[in-house]
Amino acid sequence: MTISKKGKILVVDDNAGIRRTLEILLPVHFAEVKTIPSPTTLVSELEQFRPDVVLLDMNFHTSINTGNEGLYWAGELKKMAPEVEVVLFTAYADIQLAVEGMKRGAFDFIVKPWDNEKLMSTLTAARDKAMKALGRDSSGSALRMTRSGDGTGPCHSERSEESMFWGTSRPMAVIRKTLDKIAPTDATVLITGENGTGKDVLAREIHSRSLRSGKPMVAVDAGAITETLFESELFGHVKGAFTDAHTDHAGKFEQADGGTLFLDEIGNIPLHLQAKLLRAIQSRSVVRVGGSKATPVNIRLICATNMDLEQLVREGRFREDLYYRINTVHIALPPLRERREDIVPLAQLFLERFAEKYHRSLTGLDASAREALESARWNGNIRELQNVIEKAVILSEAKNLSAKDFQMETSGSALRTTNGADEEKLVRDAMERTDGNISAAAKMLGVSRPTLYAKLKKYGL
Repeated sequence: MTISKKGKILVVDDNAGIRRTLEILLPVHFAEVKTIPSPTTLVSELEQFRPDVVLLDMNFHTSINTGNEGLYWAGELKKMAPEVEVVLFTAYADIQLAVEGMKRGAFDFIVKPWDNEKLMSTLTAARDKAMKALGRDSSGSALRMTRSGDGTGPCHSERSEESMFWGTSRPMAVIRKTLDKIAPTDATVLITGENGTGKDVLAREIHSRSLRSGKPMVAVDAGAITETLFESELFGHVKGAFTDAHTDHAGKFEQADGGTLFLDEIGNIPLHLQAKLLRAIQSRSVVRVGGSKATPVNIRLICATNMDLEQLVREGRFREDLYYRINTVHIALPPLRERREDIVPLAQLFLERFAEKYHRSLTGLDASAREALESARWNGNIRELQNVIEKAVILSEAKNLSAKDFQMETSGSALRTTNGADEEKLVRDAMERTDGNISAAAKMLGVSRPTLYAKLKKYGL
């Protein structure tokens, strides 16, 4: 049988023995192979050698202070040449980092010491995908390079939004019936529920089924906006309003004009800023910071929170008039433990989604997997389930997932059952594994961004 030799591969690994071994193995399947010991020359090699695939070690002793060089360079590669497929080369102890790398766009990862068949299968699949994306044959053609931020790169569609999964539980059937009635109206909606129950997904469902669906839905994590920027972010500012205001800026209210404004984590807004928000909601107009002219805005308002706003009102921490203004229709999403009949179907949905995303041939869940999923507490709700399935899909090499593939003890609900030194360690670990990315770390821990901010402040991180 003749083996097809095509495409180019660049290996970046500081182990000379590994480089020599790969220089023998890889030419069997690749037309051109190049190895370098350090990512310091990666940019120039990318431009001159123009590989289809980069096999990238996860750890080097470089000056890049990111906590993990592999994640940094994988990100830089995808910025400069999005069509190039990156396969991460990792030690067993760094598998969690490799998983994070795949979430950031890497094609796959290989664990050292490697299996030759698995190595070649993964690398050739990555090569074929890269060459197909470029429309290249074995003779090759010019690689389109794009510098980060230069605007010359190919267009990439944004991540497809999650669709609403209704399932068969009674609580969700009631909510769906309510949605059928209110979606076509302009009624203000307040969505409540624990972290991870899908409040943002439900908000998008309401917008998509409204008469405003052709207009934008602008989502704001209201609790994550710093107090000093709150008015500027929501209401906009005029040029010269403050030191860095070099141009006029339309705030979220204006950006959502004609469409829907989704204020998530509304319960975290400080009391003294709630009055300004109430004024804008009541008048349906905004005055930009530094300006004097009121600009009318035509929006539908949807708010969400995991807090008990009625209790906050009683405690004097949330304005009663604002509460009634945003609570025309109240939808309370149930936790996953109250809709257990939906757990396995949701897991199967996530399995199919991630199997496609990460090029896995998984098809389903075996009996042990279904039993384990249905018996878990899921304190992190749908978000936790999604994270558990995503990690299992990435790590498993079987045809079906089984209970042993799940790592639920370290999944999204970790902070709910720890405190003190253990909690600080979890927070510190999450921040290190995500290179300080607040949103990614919060998702990993199964908490909101404001909650994570509070934890970081608490532990001085």
